[in-house]
Amino acid sequence: QVQLEESGGSWVQTGGSLTLSCAASGSTFRRYTMGWFRQVPGKEREFVAASRGSGGSTHYADSVKGRFTISRDNTKNMVYLQMNSLKPEDTAIYHCAAGTGIILSQVRVDAAYSYWGQGTQVTVSS
Repeated sequence: QVQLEESGGSWVQTGGSLTLSCAASGSTFRRYTMGWFRQVPGKEREFVAASRGSGGSTHYADSVKGRFTISRDNTKNMVYLQMNSLKPEDTAIYHCAAGTGIILSQVRVDAAYSYWGQGTQVTVSS
């Protein structure tokens, strides 16, 4: 069982930056693939970024590639999402997710993740 808690969401102007944090419980954190997804009310949840467990590969949605960076600290059970050059279309609730045994082709699929945080709101004004 893993519990996830996000923080760092805020209001920011276009072009600004934010860093989201996700704290995870559990002693086997390094084995988990950690993902960030976002959702706007009335729309489907959208993949943003993922960091696979031991091995460290990262993956990004095309819409955020070059602007967002996912990182993790396995000693602190933390995963981060550094967001730069924010745009109004980045406005959403951002959720942290965790899962094990996620194969490469599934890292962008929300159903592959077993554990989810409550989310943190990011609002980017134009």
